[in-house]
Amino acid sequence: MQRIKKGDTVEVIAGKDKGQRGQVLSVLPKEKRIVVERVNIVKKHQRPVQAGRGQMRAGIIEFEASIDLSNVQLVCKSCGEKTRVGFRVDEEGKKVRVCKKCGQDIG
Repeated sequence: MQRIKKGDTVEVIAGKDKGQRGQVLSVLPKEKRIVVERVNIVKKHQRPVQAGRGQMRAGIIEFEASIDLSNVQLVCKSCGEKTRVGFRVDEEGKKVRVCKKCGQDIG
């Protein structure tokens, strides 16, 4: 089970965007990277593509680039603080994520 999943709120703890919070847009587990909303915005110079392959925006586009998983921490929904993630098995035998600070389950 992954510690951080799509839709979680995370806080950046290292790098140029340190202190920013955002929602996880996608997780790349093989590369150990994630894409966070409004974090690590980069500019790319895009050349227009021929009309036969579909229209693509030309010019300078901005988008969220991926950041390393070790540079973010999960923000607990119940206590509102950044925290480490623990695991436990509930009554039904399912493995659930747990906040290390307040002990509540993370949805």
